[in-house]
Amino acid sequence: METLQDIKQTAVFNAPIQKVWDKVSTSEGMSAWLMPNDFKPVVGHEFHIQSPFGPSPCKVVEVEEPHKISFIWDTDGWVVTFLLKEMGKQTEFTLIHGGWKHPDAISEKAREKNSVIRDRMDSGWVNIVNERLKKVVEA
Repeated sequence: METLQDIKQTAVFNAPIQKVWDKVSTSEGMSAWLMPNDFKPVVGHEFHIQSPFGPSPCKVVEVEEPHKISFIWDTDGWVVTFLLKEMGKQTEFTLIHGGWKHPDAISEKAREKNSVIRDRMDSGWVNIVNERLKKVVEA
């Protein structure tokens, strides 16, 4: 079955890896650039992200401090992963949003085709990573 390609967004920040990690691995840090949440960097932790469609149930599936976090986002099978790579005084940050279904499959919450949602989220992640997260970690 045809599925949509993962969204992948990479940026290099002028910040040490520990500072970036602190902003992507804590509830307070993530609230500053993503959305309000009750995240904890503990495998199996169930939490909610307050999305435009209401609270999205999530579950942490992988934590490798300070290099990787993965969590299931909502009920459509999405998996969001943050990858951090130390580059001297800089940090390369990659966001991967995977788990997309067939382009014509309809998302229950958004009531739109996956292809439409993916395109919207792809451009949304560009702004979130390159502007909002960058501002928070380089402050």
